[in-house]
Amino acid sequence: MIPFIDLATQQGKIKLDLDRRIADVLAHGKFILGPEVKELEERLADYVGVKHCVACANGTDALLIALMGVGIGRGDEVITTAFTYVATGEVIARLGATPIFVDIDESTYNLDPAKIESAITSKTKAIMPVSLYGQCADFDAINAVAGKYHLPVIEDGAQSFGATYKGRRSCGLSTIGCTSFFPTKPLGCYGDGGAIFTDDDELAKAMDMIHKHGQDRRYHHVCMGLNSRLDTLQAAVLLAKLEIFDEEVKLRGEIGAKYSKLLENVPGVIVPHIEPHNTSVYAQYTVRVQNREAVQEKLKEAGIPTAVHYPIPLNQQPLFEYLQQGEGSVPIAEKVAKEVMSLPMSAWVKDEDMKYVLNIMKSK
Repeated sequence: MIPFIDLATQQGKIKLDLDRRIADVLAHGKFILGPEVKELEERLADYVGVKHCVACANGTDALLIALMGVGIGRGDEVITTAFTYVATGEVIARLGATPIFVDIDESTYNLDPAKIESAITSKTKAIMPVSLYGQCADFDAINAVAGKYHLPVIEDGAQSFGATYKGRRSCGLSTIGCTSFFPTKPLGCYGDGGAIFTDDDELAKAMDMIHKHGQDRRYHHVCMGLNSRLDTLQAAVLLAKLEIFDEEVKLRGEIGAKYSKLLENVPGVIVPHIEPHNTSVYAQYTVRVQNREAVQEKLKEAGIPTAVHYPIPLNQQPLFEYLQQGEGSVPIAEKVAKEVMSLPMSAWVKDEDMKYVLNIMKSK
């Protein structure tokens, strides 16, 4: 059985450092906002190339805090993609704002910048593109539209941390960048975790207060906030993983390229398209196939796990029926959602496993 994501090999590579860092936390006992959290924030900000990082409890909270930081509230509209995990739209609706779903580019599966401007109204207060499957959206084009209308751009980089766009890293490409450290993400902890990035001093200050119950100092609360602190133990795990993260990013890119070379001539299979100015961390290695259920069953019988990210676009989710942006409103996203299928992916997928996948995919 090929593992869908190989976390065991990764843990073996960092075990000594991981054990030491966890033991340090257990020894000092500062389980909330311990020194490892501050160290992690500084290292992550430096890695991304921005001035500020606020570590928080999970990737969903990262998006929520970012929206709160730019003042999104009831009656506002936020433009985003329909082809993403529910959290992207959910956090907008949670604040009483309306998610406006815009269609995707069929080659990258990311928000299509050419379709954004026609969706902007007097109620539009932000744009939230998602960098899906490990590849950044087209931020120069998105930022240009946003700049024309004086709108902040919040990157949902839950799947793209470590990827680059024109030489700059994901989460440092717009007003605010957000990511997730869910265990299966390119940089993942051993529980939930997330982070928010910005170069804006005032936004950083506001978001730091928001994630700690809106307080600017102990027992002094100046705004509505929430409890969304990253546990010190999770920060320790992430610090250990950061030591090999550059190696993992390189290997993930190489494995993604090998997969594509093997699969690109298989009839009925569309491999990921990576823009020439981008690198991908392949949070998922996702192909498109016809007769997806039959292909998945064939792979399952051969001991190859698969997954679908994501089978139902947000405009068709029962949660968002009230928006009346139903079937046909984002035709490319709706088409792609019926065809995508993710194959086993990590930094340590073996060549023989990829060839085995190829042989099963080619078999009749």
